[in-house]
Amino acid sequence: MGETKHTGPMKLDKSPKPSLWASFMPMGVGKVKPHHVRDTLKVVWENKDQLSYAYRILTQGVCDGCALGVSGLRDQTLTGPHLCTTRLNVLRLNTMPAMDPKWLEDVDKLREFNSTELRKLGRIPYPLSRKPGERKFTRISWDEALNRIALKIKSIHPKQLAFYLTARGITNEVYYTAAKVARFLGTNNIDNASRICHSPSKTALKRSLGIGASSCSYKDWIGTDILVFWGSVAANNQPVSTKYMYAAKKAGTKVIVINPYREPAMEKYWIPSIWESALFGTKIADDFYQVNIGGDIAFMNGIMKHWFEMEEKNPGSAIDWQFVQEHTNGIEELKAHVAKYDWETLEKSSGLSKERMYEFAKLLAEAKSGVFVWSMGLTQHRFGTDNVSQVSNLAMLRGFIGRAHCGLMPIRGHSGVQGSGEMGADPFVLPGGEFDEENIERIEKIWGFPIPRWQGDTIGQTLENILLPNGHERKVRVLYTSGGNFLETMPNPDFIRKALENAELRVHQDIIFNTSTLLDAKEEVIILPAMTRYEQPGGGTSTSTERMVYFSPEIEGPRIEEARAEWEIYIDLASRIKPEVKHLIHFHNAQEIRDEIAVANPNYDGIQHLKKKGDVFQWGGAWLCEDGVCPTADGRGHFIPIELPELRKAEGQFFVTTRRGKQFNSMIYSDKDPFNAAERYHILMNRDDAAKFGIREGESIVAYNCHGMMQGRAKFEDVKQGNIAVYWPEGNVLIPKGVYEAYAQIPEYNTIAIVEKAETFHAQKDQKYVEKRIEELEMSVD
Repeated sequence: MGETKHTGPMKLDKSPKPSLWASFMPMGVGKVKPHHVRDTLKVVWENKDQLSYAYRILTQGVCDGCALGVSGLRDQTLTGPHLCTTRLNVLRLNTMPAMDPKWLEDVDKLREFNSTELRKLGRIPYPLSRKPGERKFTRISWDEALNRIALKIKSIHPKQLAFYLTARGITNEVYYTAAKVARFLGTNNIDNASRICHSPSKTALKRSLGIGASSCSYKDWIGTDILVFWGSVAANNQPVSTKYMYAAKKAGTKVIVINPYREPAMEKYWIPSIWESALFGTKIADDFYQVNIGGDIAFMNGIMKHWFEMEEKNPGSAIDWQFVQEHTNGIEELKAHVAKYDWETLEKSSGLSKERMYEFAKLLAEAKSGVFVWSMGLTQHRFGTDNVSQVSNLAMLRGFIGRAHCGLMPIRGHSGVQGSGEMGADPFVLPGGEFDEENIERIEKIWGFPIPRWQGDTIGQTLENILLPNGHERKVRVLYTSGGNFLETMPNPDFIRKALENAELRVHQDIIFNTSTLLDAKEEVIILPAMTRYEQPGGGTSTSTERMVYFSPEIEGPRIEEARAEWEIYIDLASRIKPEVKHLIHFHNAQEIRDEIAVANPNYDGIQHLKKKGDVFQWGGAWLCEDGVCPTADGRGHFIPIELPELRKAEGQFFVTTRRGKQFNSMIYSDKDPFNAAERYHILMNRDDAAKFGIREGESIVAYNCHGMMQGRAKFEDVKQGNIAVYWPEGNVLIPKGVYEAYAQIPEYNTIAIVEKAETFHAQKDQKYVEKRIEELEMSVD
């Protein structure tokens, strides 16, 4: 941890700099780009019935969009107001009224809607029940709902019970209470949304540096020599961050993007709150390195190989030896490991030439400071932890740790997800530490009840466990979720549908309906209406990417009459299951939860003092591992040699990855991507690849493998040859089920597929053609 405190927001330099302009055409007329004014007016219209409440949410609450941490309209990075379309799009979830009860009368009619249409119907009005064969949802009381759930949970083994919490504006208070309730009920099967986004970041940073969060702050972007975005499209997913990029560019920072797709949003962006950028746009990326999907490990091994070769010719020209010798272990093993790879192997795996790798190696070697930012492009792999460990290796070799303008940042896409694991809503951790004997005993003293010692399962394993044979000790029979839609977030939706429908009891604690809430269960589906973070009595807190813990007050406004604070629901349920010891789980108010969090997780000592709008503190100081001192057993960072993953594919086959469009996680807000005009079923591919198969732009094509088939249309984009990108979740039909990363258990979200013209695919009447093609594909990757 660090001693230096964050110094607060800095003033943004808004003086014009024409060399950074993306276009001399005012407002980007004629360009494919977001239309911020139009989108803002649309949001105003959607919220016209609650404009004053919407305004109070925006000006008083902490953003429930991404995890940049905007409180009201201010943050801790730059002075001035901050507002983005992501936050505006989410706004209606908080202001809309309850859905008309008429929609609850016919589940078949509801099943005709997609999740976007279901969302627009309104909030869940009261507790609901639906049993197999019933066409409608039946209104039940809170007592009846919780008593039914409690009775079912009491009838099963704790290993057959599982909880999951998404990051839908969920507060630290809710995560903490859910984590405590799960263990109180005897189960360690509790997981959160980070399992399908940044869980490998935590495992990698823990083993490399002993930390589980960003080592630096957003302010470190501004003035660093080099800012690298690795598999991250921050301009799309965290739009306010474009202001930080603008400030960094004005300060002379070079911005590098490493991605198979030359993302238009990272190349140039029109920032609506800065007059110069709003008029003429801003050039963001100085260079793109288009690696193969899954080729990052080879690319980074190539960078290190160049550095070691540079050192042989000119000692001190590439590696910060003082930092390495004083603050790390394992340099010799790393050097020997990198040396064993020949350039041909590294070039083939990475998709980049030795010369291009040298360009980047030299750029980093000449930089005195650097910040590495990454997201799903690195983590959503079966080798996600290894990807992030490689980034840590690079940072340690250059000494980009624990000082100003330096650091490692897994940028979060959810406003509350950073706090989920830190509160213990994770099968591998408890508040304040790992799930090990020492921390278990410490937490038991605080909670006053025993914690089960068996290892809990992640959400992917939990869904598979629903399909275990009857009588199996770990067959999940009750699945309790706070938000989330696994049909649209997990690989292989057909399998997920089967799993969800085989749960005996499914509980959906949420604010809106989605497609998964409409699925049958073996015995019953119970739906519980939850409050938003702005309705939570006593307010709530959330933790940003940069470890800022913000207080978001309860905001006066309309309420869904029967919606309840999520932490209260958990406590009420637990009290009905174990009434004889319910005092051990009881909290009178949100302040009592914060008081206990401060004790259970020492990093959060200070959360108990957050009580009003604007209250915030940063745990760990401005920089973790300050001055190179790491919270590992030996106080040092650890170099970890990383083997190349197996990435074989035959000629004519493609590496496949998923990407986002105009959406907030699985919530889609437009059928068209504002950055490239692609539609949801467009398949992004390289023009030269298409030419080899005689595919024309806009033509119907099919991508298929043994996991599924996706029919779409070809869209020519600057994608690395041999790679294609499909939209998420539409492309999840191609992604394999049951493939998890070894350390963090994140599902694999990349695969290999065959691409053909639709007319070719469908013209083959003999299905043995498809089977043979798939068999050839499987042989190439075994």
